[in-house]
Amino acid sequence: MYALFAIIVLVLLAFLGVSAAGLQSVFGVLVPYAAVSVVLIGIAYRVLKWAAIPVPFRITTVCGQQKSLPWIKHSPLESPPNALATAGRMALEILAFRSLFRNTRIDLAGDPGSPGGKRIVYSQNFLLWLGALAFHYCFLVILLRHFRFFTEPVVFFVPWLQHLDGFFQMGAPVVYLTGLILVAALGYLLFRRFANPQVRYISLPSDYFALFLLLGIAISGVLMRYFIKVDVVKTKELMMGLIGFHPAVPDGIGSIFYIHLFLVSVLVAYFPFSKLMHMAGVFLSPTRNLANDNRARRHVNPWDYPVEVHTYEEWEDEFRDKIKAAGMPLDKG
Repeated sequence: MYALFAIIVLVLLAFLGVSAAGLQSVFGVLVPYAAVSVVLIGIAYRVLKWAAIPVPFRITTVCGQQKSLPWIKHSPLESPPNALATAGRMALEILAFRSLFRNTRIDLAGDPGSPGGKRIVYSQNFLLWLGALAFHYCFLVILLRHFRFFTEPVVFFVPWLQHLDGFFQMGAPVVYLTGLILVAALGYLLFRRFANPQVRYISLPSDYFALFLLLGIAISGVLMRYFIKVDVVKTKELMMGLIGFHPAVPDGIGSIFYIHLFLVSVLVAYFPFSKLMHMAGVFLSPTRNLANDNRARRHVNPWDYPVEVHTYEEWEDEFRDKIKAAGMPLDKG
């Protein structure tokens, strides 16, 4: 509930700041610029910090047969032997969430023949994969559709994307499926955290905060699209001014737009410090981006240094008299 309360406070802050205090310039110019500055510096810092961590050995996480003898069939995508297979594995991971699709869930089912009357049942967690995939792709499409506010002339793919997204037109304005699916997917992911005791146990306030924040952005966008109208021309004028670094805040855009923009700015600024950074981190994960060729090549730690060793033979020569006096056996007579 702390996370939900924080989102409510953010919404009220933007609403009262614009409608009561007249701080359109703050929420329309200063906050977006500050958010973009924070996200650029934060992502650069996190990526450089990750890139500086040494990975002297191959620590690839695999779940398939490694390339070995010619007569042993191996799994090139599960255990990639070279850079090309690794790129294919990474592409499936990034574009199709392959490891999440293969994820299984564990439940206890009633079984009179088992001790305690229950047994462990494994099943595929298909709904989690579908919800995550729907959320990410819908969010991407919505982000690309918003390019119409930042470019003039509009980028060539935006009208095509809008026609495809509004294919099932049910009236005016056109209903975009991605917006509705995004809200449904986020609702499912949030409901799962509440309904599943195991997931609820390991969930942190930051997990709920990210979901509530994304839901606030999606719902405020849906409200602007279908219920609370805003001036699209003035909105684009503001956005073009921000992009061109000559911001001007037109009058009469509406409070709902500033709420939406403020929540987006909070998400952008929060991004580098949250689990949402997995978008960049997946590319730098040594368990995923390395080929599993330990049998084909010997990987030597480049940071190895000469170590003083004391062999058993040297130890025996040093303590020979004491060992003989104690009646212990000696390798050398």
